[in-house]
Amino acid sequence: MKDTRDTLLVARRSDGRIVTRPLSPHLQVYRWPISMALSIAHRATGIALSVGTLLMTWWLVAAAASDHAFAMVQGFLGSGLGVFLLLGWAAALLLHFFLGIRHLAWDAGWGFGILAQQEPVGMGSGSRIYRITGWGVIGVTVLATLTVWIAGLISWR
Repeated sequence: MKDTRDTLLVARRSDGRIVTRPLSPHLQVYRWPISMALSIAHRATGIALSVGTLLMTWWLVAAAASDHAFAMVQGFLGSGLGVFLLLGWAAALLLHFFLGIRHLAWDAGWGFGILAQQEPVGMGSGSRIYRITGWGVIGVTVLATLTVWIAGLISWR
């Protein structure tokens, strides 16, 4: 008796010959490329920026409403949860910004080939520049977020 999966993996080509269909990768064996993870992160940060903008709008409306409302919002934003949300919002803003710049470079046609084809100093045939720029965006985002927060904390005190 044949397994049902075996019959599902058999197909016919346009010329009538029987071929075996490949198995699709699943999450246990498939490793996400950095560009795919960053594409999903770009969409997620866009949503997070919308939610963070509501938080900033609440702060501005409270500042315009009354001293008591502003003190209440300031108290929330100064709490551990508020600082965590503001840090996440800043990181999301900067990641979204740097990914947007990377995408603009892609729109200009730069960043898809092997690094050795685009610059005189190559890093091997497997070094794709989109992989390098992807990790570069993550690094620049971490550095920029830390810089913004350190500068903000220094000027706040």
